[in-house]
Amino acid sequence: MKQLYLLLLSIFYMNSALNAQVILPRIFGHNMVLQRNKPLNVWGKASVGEQVSVQFGGQRKTTKTDSEGNWRMKLASLKTSNIPAEMVIQGKNTITLKNILVGEVWLCSGQSNMEYTMRKNNKVTRPNVQGQNPVDELQFAKNPNIRIFLVNRKELVKPDSLHRGWSVAKDSALRSFSAVGYFFAKEINLQTDVPIGMISSAIPGSRIEPWISTEGFAESPDFKDKKVDGEPAKFYNPMIRPLEQFTMRGFLWYQGESNCFLKDSVQYTQKLTTLISSWRKAWHDKKMPFYYVQIVPYLYSSSKGKVVLNNRTLPAFWEAQANVSKILSQTDYVTTTDLIDSLTELHPSYKWEIGKRLAFLALKNDYGKNKIVASGPDFESMKIENEKIIISFKNVENGLYSKDEKPLTFFEIAGKDGQFVPADAIIEENKVIVSAPNITNPTAVRFAWDETAKPNLFNQAGLPARPFRTK
Repeated sequence: MKQLYLLLLSIFYMNSALNAQVILPRIFGHNMVLQRNKPLNVWGKASVGEQVSVQFGGQRKTTKTDSEGNWRMKLASLKTSNIPAEMVIQGKNTITLKNILVGEVWLCSGQSNMEYTMRKNNKVTRPNVQGQNPVDELQFAKNPNIRIFLVNRKELVKPDSLHRGWSVAKDSALRSFSAVGYFFAKEINLQTDVPIGMISSAIPGSRIEPWISTEGFAESPDFKDKKVDGEPAKFYNPMIRPLEQFTMRGFLWYQGESNCFLKDSVQYTQKLTTLISSWRKAWHDKKMPFYYVQIVPYLYSSSKGKVVLNNRTLPAFWEAQANVSKILSQTDYVTTTDLIDSLTELHPSYKWEIGKRLAFLALKNDYGKNKIVASGPDFESMKIENEKIIISFKNVENGLYSKDEKPLTFFEIAGKDGQFVPADAIIEENKVIVSAPNITNPTAVRFAWDETAKPNLFNQAGLPARPFRTK
């Protein structure tokens, strides 16, 4: 598959190379953001043996193309800059890329919830609120320090002589861009004052397998020498591989619904772990942050598919997603159990909140904003005392509370027979005490272990508790 991709890429470039034109991959263009504080790759095509130079940020590097007309060079790390600058690439022809900033570059990928555009966001109906309503973001978005690049799977491998792929995040360009990606960038820029470049590469309805390279599966201890269903590399080759050399800060991922419908919780942890590890290897950085979104509550058990689902299918999938953050460092996720209005809607409209929660993870872990509360209450340990189980949480942050001020919901408890029943749960000194009238010897607790779960347990930062089971 990789060889086929490279062959097609060479064909796309061939005509220009034969005409001695220096050409650039589509990801380089006017209005782009370059990653700060990391060496930068710049590459392209020209005629065989042609000398090519690149000038940017006070640097000038020169190289010659190889026997196939490929050239590549590395610029030294650049400091943050929101002053528009030009990059000049020169061989037998000259390309001048304008209005370039230096800041942070993130790639967001996945299926329809990541692809969900700002145009759709603008159609959401919400009560009037004071100040700028995120639903109406298109009416006032005009920050020149947020830039966006939307990947077209049929176009990314082709050169663009006009170098127009990047845009300032406003007007028609923003209307077609990922809402999650934009609101993530907005929050990061607001709290750091650093230019942000977002690249969106997502396909509605896609499973995870097509986003993993064939070599990624081949090198995975979980999938090596095994046949993998789901068209591996179908989207990776045209939509991710051409970006591999482009220097970035990290990744955002919002996908899972298509795999949940297949009852894929057993292998999804392994697949997402494989994806993350293979992407990091492709970018030659084992520590690139990777943040992802747990899918929302939904009536999967009502679906009419070949695979029979029940009301526990989704919680098991939530667990599969959560387990990835326990396996790989520099990974974390946001919980969305509170961000859905209807259990028959796979696409929550609260994309501004999802983007913001992803930004909280990055701000805390990557931008030194240590005081930010980035996660909701997370199960830490349990203690059995007589007929009760005491649950301790991480991320309690100034205390736990019931968001609607009603008794805590979606707690279940089991006795020695392992059968779970609805439980009473109360908050005491930042712990939750769980019990049930007919359970005298409790052994385990489940929380939000149902596809309809929209529980009311939050921390004081306003973030929902993560679903869990004590097993």
